Amino acid sequence: MKRIRNFCIIAHIDHGKSTLADRLLQETGAITERQMQEQTLDDMDLERERGITIKSHAIQMQHIHTDGEQYILNLIDTPGHVDFSYEVSRSIAACEGALLIVDATQGIEAQTISNLYLALEHDLEIIPVLNKMDLDSADPEEVGDQIIDLIGCDRSDIIPASGKSGLGVRDILKAVVEKVPAPKGDADAPFQAMIFDSVFNSFRGIIAYFRVVNGTINRREKVKFLSTDKEYIADEIGVLGLDLIPKDTLSIGDVGYIISGIKEAKEVKVGDTLTTCTNPCAEAVTGFEDVKPMVFAGLYPVDTDDYEELRFSMEKLQLNDASLVFEPESSAALGFGFRCGFLGMLHMEIVQERLEREFNMTVITTVPNVSYIAHLPNGTQQVINNPSDLPENKGLIKVEEPFIKAQIITKSDYIGTVMNLCIQKRGDLVSQVYLTSDRVELTFSMPLGEIVFDFYDKLKSISRGYASFDYFPDGYKESNLVKLDILLNGDQVDALSALIHRDHAHSFGKRICIKLKELIPRQQFMVAIQAAIGAKIIARETISAVRKDVTAKCYGGDITRKRKLLEKQKKGKKRMRQVGSVEVPQSAFLAILKLD
Repeated sequence: MKRIRNFCIIAHIDHGKSTLADRLLQETGAITERQMQEQTLDDMDLERERGITIKSHAIQMQHIHTDGEQYILNLIDTPGHVDFSYEVSRSIAACEGALLIVDATQGIEAQTISNLYLALEHDLEIIPVLNKMDLDSADPEEVGDQIIDLIGCDRSDIIPASGKSGLGVRDILKAVVEKVPAPKGDADAPFQAMIFDSVFNSFRGIIAYFRVVNGTINRREKVKFLSTDKEYIADEIGVLGLDLIPKDTLSIGDVGYIISGIKEAKEVKVGDTLTTCTNPCAEAVTGFEDVKPMVFAGLYPVDTDDYEELRFSMEKLQLNDASLVFEPESSAALGFGFRCGFLGMLHMEIVQERLEREFNMTVITTVPNVSYIAHLPNGTQQVINNPSDLPENKGLIKVEEPFIKAQIITKSDYIGTVMNLCIQKRGDLVSQVYLTSDRVELTFSMPLGEIVFDFYDKLKSISRGYASFDYFPDGYKESNLVKLDILLNGDQVDALSALIHRDHAHSFGKRICIKLKELIPRQQFMVAIQAAIGAKIIARETISAVRKDVTAKCYGGDITRKRKLLEKQKKGKKRMRQVGSVEVPQSAFLAILKLD
């Protein structure tokens, strides 16, 4: 226990976390030259293709310090993108120290600050590292000053390093051993461990990753999950190398895994406490906060028969991605599916991609929405999850929509643009507080329906990534909402219906029609795209028909010959229109989500 160090790597996206992790693994001999590749810890194809880390990755290294003692270093590499910040918060909860990596060419950026605050909340020991020092454009003096201002350390504490050349790797390992405290805990107390991640293996069932807080666990011992009260035999326990390394015993400070033949995804919950049945612990480890989704959308299987399969796939994916939230929903056009909550548009894209790659599930995404409350004449209330459930005007007194208290912390340079954005989204300013001379906290009361689209992405764009956003439910309030329907050749497209504020309905309807005109391929017949509120058409676009040149073979001669051919074509088109149907491509649904 005295010779165990648990630490993670935190930084803004693209500041070189994974590359530096590769050098640390090489230096400690955790991986062989043959196993070595770029982004070694990123084991998903998707991570390699995009060059970003999506999942946190834990690995154990052995390091012989200058005092000749062998230390065990448990490293967790974390994602940098804001959409995966929940992964970072879970990794931080399993560590005592953090390497704060700052790009010497870019300086301190938004996620550097937000991840740092997360780490400080958990009382982690911070080791500042100045990465990419081998580049010509590196500015160590200025960026060093930024780090000193941010965390109040001495200049001598900042370690210059390079993930490419391997500069400073030994200094980092030395600093980890000397500065990061050893895990605290009682070896004789009842066994208590916190589950920080899990993964589904089709051969071995669910593998849960945990960090031991107190006590010891042995192989073949009977264990219990506190939140579900289920008991299992620990078939295999061990530590996390590049592969799983089985052990007979794990004790305080160890970061390891357990395989106990669990098949049901619901039985393992991230943040849960693991204990033994013979000597159970009295209370649970304080886990993490529940995740707060920022974007909501419906996911439906292409074939309605695949609903159950999609549910199993989502449950398995949720094991590996605890920030995914979903509940069942149904739609008249698309059948049964799920209403999902995501942390951002990138997260939504990644979930879709992973469903397709890992589980071979192609899904249809609908326009995001929230739950409304409709008050009916008979004095009852009805929860509206889908715009199609809304009663007609006569059977309706009022509609209430959910409101939130939004807290936005930003740099004072961006106050104006942030306020403009929130006012556009029907937000009311509640308070404005200066935290420091340069940081402002703005509190707005705004409808939840306005932030589920791409509010978060826009906020990040206008504040250059510096604005952080949090929200709390603030009850339901009456609003002037209307149901906007999209019609193709008079047929309603259920998946594109939306409940929207009356003031925004005309402009939103117009924008959807223009967008669909770009995305729906031309047919052999004319296609009318209409936006309607009840029976009133508020916008229209027309996709003209693809026309074969039937008069091409007429050389000269009488005009009546040409006219006869065109009339014949016209009748054919009319007949085709009666029986033809228009398919809306998946790209159209996704484009609607990103309407400006």
